Amino acid sequence: MITTAEIARRTEGDRLPLLTLDEFFDDNTAEDSLAPNQWGYGRPPLAEILRRLREAEQTPDVAWVRVGLHWDTEVDEEDGDVCAESILIATTAPASELEARLETESLQSDGIIESDAASLEDYCGIPAVSGHERIVFLVWD
Repeated sequence: MITTAEIARRTEGDRLPLLTLDEFFDDNTAEDSLAPNQWGYGRPPLAEILRRLREAEQTPDVAWVRVGLHWDTEVDEEDGDVCAESILIATTAPASELEARLETESLQSDGIIESDAASLEDYCGIPAVSGHERIVFLVWD
């Protein structure tokens, strides 16, 4: 899992970097680092969420998948908590198809929402899209 020092290095002003799946999920044992309000109430373990996201990332209609950090991420502390806000997906797939593919209901997710320019302003390090994809968010409360 990425360190808070590396996150701080990549932060641009108030904008937090998007993380790859590996950066967020590898060696992450903090189950409450993503959708903490649903952990213990039906949300599957991080390993299952990662499995589904990696499967989605391998499909031809998905260009990339990234983890958007929550402002509770403790970038000023050496061993601070790294907390995710949502998952960003660059895709040409309809939101309803992604929701079915990821089984968002069983993830205890609020589903896929479309992004707009303002919803991306909180992030830096956003990978390019070809012009055909749009960026959607997999969100929890």
